Amino acid sequence: MLARKLIPSTLAALTVNPVTPIETFSPSASEAQAFPNGATPLEDGRIFFSVVSEFADSVTLCLFTDSDRPYRETEQIALIKGDRNRWSVFVRGIPNGATYGYRVDGPWKPSEGHFFLPEKLLLDPYATCIDGPSRYVDSMRSMRPDRKPIRADSGIHAPRAVVPRPDYYDWENDTLPRIPMTESTLCELHVKGFSKLNPAVPEELRGTYAGLAHESSIAYLRELGITTVQLLPVHQHLDDSFLLEKGLVNYWGYNTIGFFAPEAGYASGDDPVSEFRDMVKAFHRAGMEVILDVVYNHTGEAGQTGPTCFLRGFDNLNYYHSVPGKPAHYYDTTGCGNSVDVSHPQVLTFVLDSLRYWVTEMHVDGFRFDLAVEMCRDELGFNQRCAFLQAAFQDPVLKQVKLIAEPWDLGPDGYQLGGFPIDWAELNGKFRDDVRQFWRGDPGITGDFARRLTGSEQQFGYNGRGPWASVNLITSHDGFTLNDLVSYNDKHNLANGEKNRDGDSHNISYNHGTEGPTKDKAIIEIRQRQIRNFLATMICSQGVPFLLAGDERLRTQKGNNNTYCQDNELSWISWEDSEEAKSLREFVKRLFQLRRDHPPLRRSRFFTGEADLETGIPDVCWLRPDGAIKESADWNQKKAGAFAMMIHAEAEEKALLFFFNARSGETKFAFPKNPVKLWHLLIDTAEPEREGEEMKKSESHELLGRSMQIWEQA
Repeated sequence: MLARKLIPSTLAALTVNPVTPIETFSPSASEAQAFPNGATPLEDGRIFFSVVSEFADSVTLCLFTDSDRPYRETEQIALIKGDRNRWSVFVRGIPNGATYGYRVDGPWKPSEGHFFLPEKLLLDPYATCIDGPSRYVDSMRSMRPDRKPIRADSGIHAPRAVVPRPDYYDWENDTLPRIPMTESTLCELHVKGFSKLNPAVPEELRGTYAGLAHESSIAYLRELGITTVQLLPVHQHLDDSFLLEKGLVNYWGYNTIGFFAPEAGYASGDDPVSEFRDMVKAFHRAGMEVILDVVYNHTGEAGQTGPTCFLRGFDNLNYYHSVPGKPAHYYDTTGCGNSVDVSHPQVLTFVLDSLRYWVTEMHVDGFRFDLAVEMCRDELGFNQRCAFLQAAFQDPVLKQVKLIAEPWDLGPDGYQLGGFPIDWAELNGKFRDDVRQFWRGDPGITGDFARRLTGSEQQFGYNGRGPWASVNLITSHDGFTLNDLVSYNDKHNLANGEKNRDGDSHNISYNHGTEGPTKDKAIIEIRQRQIRNFLATMICSQGVPFLLAGDERLRTQKGNNNTYCQDNELSWISWEDSEEAKSLREFVKRLFQLRRDHPPLRRSRFFTGEADLETGIPDVCWLRPDGAIKESADWNQKKAGAFAMMIHAEAEEKALLFFFNARSGETKFAFPKNPVKLWHLLIDTAEPEREGEEMKKSESHELLGRSMQIWEQA
């Protein structure tokens, strides 16, 4: 049995009065190898605790077992170092509801990249449940600007893990839907913001995992046409000091400190793990998927003078990228103070363990990787054959789920759209920018717009991927909502307390004559039409549609394009319906139904442009408004675009014809002479209620400025 001891320094005032007798046992080498890192409960009542630290001199498990005073540290137990830099111990007798953390002692040598300080309580990197929301407190800081240590004890303030018990959760034969990317339609949403104001959700469940799992939430998304929800970060995060000082919080959650733990603040009760699982299970019952926006590129510990509560205190030199030859300085390609070094074997194992955990134990259907380029950096920069991409490619668990990259970071050569492997999809920033420019009426953009309509083959086709690799977004959480995109020329972020300096200034937006809300009917009408243009283009292009939740309801953030710190009605979705919002939602439903009904909109292979042997018509054909084939010179005109695209049908499918008019005035469009005599109107963004009209091939008609139509072979 191991001796228990309190480490010296600021902990002298602690009194050890465990509620129940605690027994500790040293594991043998074979026992230690049999269990994973973290805290593993056994059927005999013991719990195996294990962490990794290469450079530590000692690691101490700190237990908080007093239910009357939960912030009181009652036990300190020394871990034993074994093979592979693992420190571990068996403990028996820990009462239910207890929490724990670690204190790690070792060299304080900033010049060598070591920041060990036992006064700082550290969160178990493998913790699966954390005791409540996590907030920065000054006592968590470990270093002054002059690199001197700050020895204030953080135990009473630092986040702590909940001591786990044997897991008896009943998944009720739940299985992953495994919807192919070609059949997928994504909706990005925030767990809290989606249901917080929804009157159809019981008040006590609003803004929680249970609120998102409520039948009204799932029915709404399913009826809209969504197959897959993409959740903004749900890993436990830390609210930043500079935000708390202004009365704000890190609402989006891109400040992770718990890569295995669902954010406790989104739980309606005291069991976030089970509530998260219930949510996933409810979506799967409805035939829908749940994928997570994950942030492995940096942590909530920020720069060197930020809080030490997580990885820095275990092995700073291994976990974080440092400037070559200057281990005291972080190499920051994220803009968040630090960058996680996934090229290190210890860190790579940690990240892969986390990903597998969310698939095998929480049943999620995939991941969207925030700033994914940073995860693929080594000493040479971005590396398409980096250890992480190779490991994910051959992992038997990860190869079964959706992997989506945000293909950029803030480092050198950080924009890597198209640079990911054959099993990855990517957020297509070129689609967003080119489509915005086209519908704004920018000149000379027609050719790029056409490339986006057909799946961006130049970016994704070279390594064998199909159009499904392009995740087509117009808006996302980061930037204007769709309503604001057509209502504001400039960002309006003063509410964030940063003098409007935060957020992107390059929005490719247009207010159509008035900044913000207006009563001008002409401006309102063209804004509504542009919104429909954006949605119709995004949903009916080759690739995977990506809808920002609330865009279908005309949600506004009043011109704020960076609401990362706004946990209020500015960010939450309003469920009050105007007639315009109801009409738009029905229009979006029709678009998603059109996509489901027409396989040519969901191709797994790129168009070839080659003529069909029987009809002589290519699989995709580009036409001028007069119906003639577009020539090379037509693509380079220095004016707003107006053209047609015809998708030729295969077998029993019907051909589709698209008319696009980004010009401000009406343009006459002629129907093609081949291959059909009649066309049937499906979508008109100028008159959203209009459908069913038929036109002969010899006829032509005027298309309103800033509008598009979709016709089907009759």
